[in-house]
Amino acid sequence: MSPQDASMNKKTFIRAVEYWVPDASGSLLEFGGGLFGAAKRFEAATRNLCFGRGEGLPGQAWEQGHPLMLKDLQSPLFRRAAAALADGLTCAVALPVFVGERLSTVVLLFCSGDADLAGAIELWHNDPADNSDMTLQSGHYGNTGDTFEFLSSHTSFRCGTGLPGLAWDKQAPVFMPDLGRGSGFLRADSALKVGINRGFAMPCGSVDDHVYVLAFLSALATPIASQVDVWQPDALQSHLVHSFSFSETPSETTPRPEHNLALNDGVVGSVFATGVPVQDGQRIVCPVAMQDHITAVMALSL
Repeated sequence: MSPQDASMNKKTFIRAVEYWVPDASGSLLEFGGGLFGAAKRFEAATRNLCFGRGEGLPGQAWEQGHPLMLKDLQSPLFRRAAAALADGLTCAVALPVFVGERLSTVVLLFCSGDADLAGAIELWHNDPADNSDMTLQSGHYGNTGDTFEFLSSHTSFRCGTGLPGLAWDKQAPVFMPDLGRGSGFLRADSALKVGINRGFAMPCGSVDDHVYVLAFLSALATPIASQVDVWQPDALQSHLVHSFSFSETPSETTPRPEHNLALNDGVVGSVFATGVPVQDGQRIVCPVAMQDHITAVMALSL
């Protein structure tokens, strides 16, 4: 088997992604699209669902106005518990996106609890009324062990410090390909001991002045996703520029054709302008928000 074939066969840390959009009345969330990989039962249980405000995980994220992590999908809150169990999905994060006070979408990311998957997903939070630090609100640590989870729960970040703090400062996704010493990753020693060597973090939407950052930490054997691309507005706010990619197949990390776009041009520009994701073949193109405004666009392939 070639190195490229081996990388293609790796299980990704993100196992499924879906998005929900308000219906014409604005009272329900309807299924907008998704990538489910091998989770066929879960996909079948998803497509005809809808959620009212406060119903299920998407509806709860809508009602509460900020990201939510559900570490156990066998919770009464989660309607598709049986299908999730059958397909090995154990954890989910719901990311509402707001344009001003208007909800444009709720994106859900699903992870697995497989024993051979090394990685963590963390939700960091800052309440400016309390202090200037960002602390861990919730985390799913898989087989990384209790030590790394304990250290994370007792770590805090200022704006611009560490992986969550960098995403907070830049108001856009950040990728660290090597979390070793000198990377700016404050938990580098503990991460390397459990096999974690790279991280990806992104700011999240909310309806208040609180700040949320979602971070993915993974090992070489467990890629975060097969491909991630990020676009951000340029300094003049006139174009979207392809800012970075990462992929398990190096030849695929070259910029996609949409390298430099007008703010409302093409699929990427449309997502930035409207805040509504688009399923574009085998990738989901979704908005990245900081509080109540769109700051970047991310394309995710599993």
